[in-house]
Amino acid sequence: MGDKGFVGTRGRVVAAGAAALLLAGCGGGGGDGKAAALDKGQVASVLPDAKAVPGWRNHMKPEAQKPVPDYPPTVCVARTKEQRDTACTPVTSWGVSAFVRKADATTLNFWTLAYKDEKAADAAYDVLIKWYGGDRVGRNAEKVEIGSPGAEREANRAAVGTMAGPATIAQIRVGTTVLGISTGTTGKVAVPDKEVKAFAAMFAERAQQAQNGEKPSAALPAS
Repeated sequence: MGDKGFVGTRGRVVAAGAAALLLAGCGGGGGDGKAAALDKGQVASVLPDAKAVPGWRNHMKPEAQKPVPDYPPTVCVARTKEQRDTACTPVTSWGVSAFVRKADATTLNFWTLAYKDEKAADAAYDVLIKWYGGDRVGRNAEKVEIGSPGAEREANRAAVGTMAGPATIAQIRVGTTVLGISTGTTGKVAVPDKEVKAFAAMFAERAQQAQNGEKPSAALPAS
C-alpha cells in the first residue's frame, strides 16, 4: 500500500499512514449470513470504490495484501503483545481504501481485516474496540447511532479530532471480518449521523456479500 496512508484518522492510524440514507440494493445487516473466510482478492472487493461512495474523490483505491510476518497491518492497533497476538497475528488478509470531499476537506477511510473464522474475528473485535472505541477518536467523544450492521458494532464522534474538526470512528464485525470506518475534517461541520449509518450499512453489506460468495455490489445512492 505504499506510503499513501489514510487521511484524517486518529492516533497511530494517522502515524502509520492511517467512518438513514436509503441504500441502493443494500440492506443494513450482515450478522445472520454465512461466515466464510475471505482471500486477498475478496478483501479488496469488499472495500468501497468510487462507485460505492458517489460524491467522494478516491484518494486511495481499494487494495489488499497479506500480512508480512512480524509486521502487523497498520490498521491493527493493540496496546500489548498479548492483544496483538489475538487481533493482529491471525489476520489472513487486510486492505484499505480512502476518499476526500474537496468542498469541505472531509476525509473518509475504510479498512478491512480478514480472519480464518468467526471465532478469531470475534476475539479480534473485542481487542480492537478497546483501541478504536470510546474516546479514541477525540476527547469527550459521544456515541453515534448506526443501526445494527453486522454482528457487533460501535461508532463514536468527537468535536475535535486530529484534523482539528469533528471526527468519527466506527468498527463493525461481519462474520470473519472486522471493518473500520473513519471520517475527519479541517472544517467545523461533522459528517451527519445518517451518513455514517449509511456508510456502515453499505460496508457491512459488501462484507456479507463477499462471504456469501457474491461480488460485492452494495453502494450508496447517487446524490
